[in-house]
Amino acid sequence: MARYTGPKFKLSRRLGISLSGTGKELKRPFPPGQHGPGQRKKLSGYGVQLQEKQKLRHMYGLNEKQFRNLFNKATKLQGIAGENFMFLLESRLDNLVYRLGFANSRAGARQLVSHGHVTVNGKKVDIASYTVSTGDVIGLREKSRNMSSVKEALANRNYLPAYLEYNEGALEGKYVRLPERSELAQEIDEKQIVEFYSR
Repeated sequence: MARYTGPKFKLSRRLGISLSGTGKELKRPFPPGQHGPGQRKKLSGYGVQLQEKQKLRHMYGLNEKQFRNLFNKATKLQGIAGENFMFLLESRLDNLVYRLGFANSRAGARQLVSHGHVTVNGKKVDIASYTVSTGDVIGLREKSRNMSSVKEALANRNYLPAYLEYNEGALEGKYVRLPERSELAQEIDEKQIVEFYSR
């Protein structure tokens, strides 16, 4: 299945969650479409599991194959599979570029990475799904630091997670530690996703 490229606001309203993190999409708190206000029907157990999976998948902008492969990787790690999965998603390079404020969205961060503007420990990395290790330093290439889109995104950043350190002078951030579950999206019930893939 290819990556979703349709209207993001409609998708957010369908899933009942702000995929951008701004909350702008949910000014109308009902699904899109002519009969939207009356569409909130009781979901089956499978429906709830599927919806949680789709929420998380669209939040991080992955296609189904990438998402499933990462989940399989998480189940092989020690600890709680659902939390490990969330930590692996959070450790993706495109996500951390977004968290550091170099881009206004994960899609924008993915484009920055794939166009070769981002470095990890001083070396150019153009793979958005690259897994960043704790202690790695994420920065921008010299010629990319004056991009207007980057400056605008940094000016609009209003939150920096505690598991990241940012050096404003060098325009780089360090992935200090793995996040704690309490620092990640509270509206996601990862147990439902584990149950979905365990069927």
